[in-house]
Amino acid sequence: MTALTTFAEVNHVLEAHWPTNLPRHAYTLEYMVQLMEYLGNPQDSLKVIHVAGTSGKTSTAYYAAALLKAAGKRVGLTVSPHVDQINERVQIDLVPLDEASFCRDFSIFLDLIAKLPFTPSYFELLIAFVYWEFARLQVEYAVIEVGLGGLVDGTNVVNREDKVAVITDIGFDHTHVLGKTLPEISTQKAGIIQLHNAVFCYRQSDEAMGPIRDRAAQKQADLHVLDPKADQARFAFLPLFQQRNFGLSLQAVQYALTHDGQALLADEQIEHAAHTYVPGRMEIIGVGGRQLIMDGAHNGQKMHALVKSLRQRYHGQKRAAIVSFVAGGDVRFPAALHELLPNIDYLIITSYGGGQDIRHTSVDPEAIVASCREQHFDTFEVIPDITKAARVLLKRPEPILLAVGSIYMLSHLRPVLKNISS
Repeated sequence: MTALTTFAEVNHVLEAHWPTNLPRHAYTLEYMVQLMEYLGNPQDSLKVIHVAGTSGKTSTAYYAAALLKAAGKRVGLTVSPHVDQINERVQIDLVPLDEASFCRDFSIFLDLIAKLPFTPSYFELLIAFVYWEFARLQVEYAVIEVGLGGLVDGTNVVNREDKVAVITDIGFDHTHVLGKTLPEISTQKAGIIQLHNAVFCYRQSDEAMGPIRDRAAQKQADLHVLDPKADQARFAFLPLFQQRNFGLSLQAVQYALTHDGQALLADEQIEHAAHTYVPGRMEIIGVGGRQLIMDGAHNGQKMHALVKSLRQRYHGQKRAAIVSFVAGGDVRFPAALHELLPNIDYLIITSYGGGQDIRHTSVDPEAIVASCREQHFDTFEVIPDITKAARVLLKRPEPILLAVGSIYMLSHLRPVLKNISS
């Protein structure tokens, strides 16, 4: 029998399931479908809100879970990647499973699937565990964030017609997997739409909307195309991009509740949910009278949304940033730097390495240096050691300090920053 007792032991087991350690292609639904059938398809016992998109997925998922909780529902939430610890991927009423419970239940789950004729990938294994655990714990709703794309993402195994699909803003990301054009990427995101689902998205460009409309028509889905609300004044305490994410989640949840014969949320419930803590998304902590802002923005679209909110909230204040980006098949960091650099006064370039979903490493700092020089930005320094880089950041004189570039970087950086600043 498996008897894991710590997150470190769980993470060690999961390393063997990184796609790079498997003798097969990981980006396919073939194995996930088999795995869920082996488990008895627990995902189809759940009322699901399924969130795909390029920007805002995690925040939208957190807000949807918070709104359902405010309605008095028992709600499961899974997000990826996690920021601090793996139990963020299995949350009940916005509280991650404690270490003892997570390890005990994951051990039981591993024994349950021990005789599978194939080895699931890291993400397949965790999402199957999520669905199994949510069914076992009898949540009333499950809010599921897509990992990558949608059409063949491991989460896309829910067959219930009452699923609510939410598609956030679509842009260029993971182009080496999802496609080089916006219609190709949108086709992948829209792939979460299944027969007779209700679908919620904001009105976007024709290139993004075309595949969404086509998929919705093909699946006889109920498509709700929303115009961004101009009357979000009561949520002015949220960053601009979070006002947008919250508005989308609110429409989807209100629909789900009324569809199930439940009362609409009251204003007090909505406002309470709007104050939900979303880790690593314009997360602010005080450091000696200054503001330290941590955000996982890693591409041009996400960085644009972040700096727009920064300009609104901290207009005219000097800013220093620490940055690193995950290395990968698509080169996203120049576009992100193009948005970031005009809005900061000093940059610290660092690096990291580790594993989550796959083994990941950061972009070579010299590549970031080259991009800075191409954009005529020269007030930077390179400190490869992330702990040393964090210490230098916290000694900078600027009143606004940023840590941006990757959720994976934040998973390395947050413990360092919090320890130094405490």
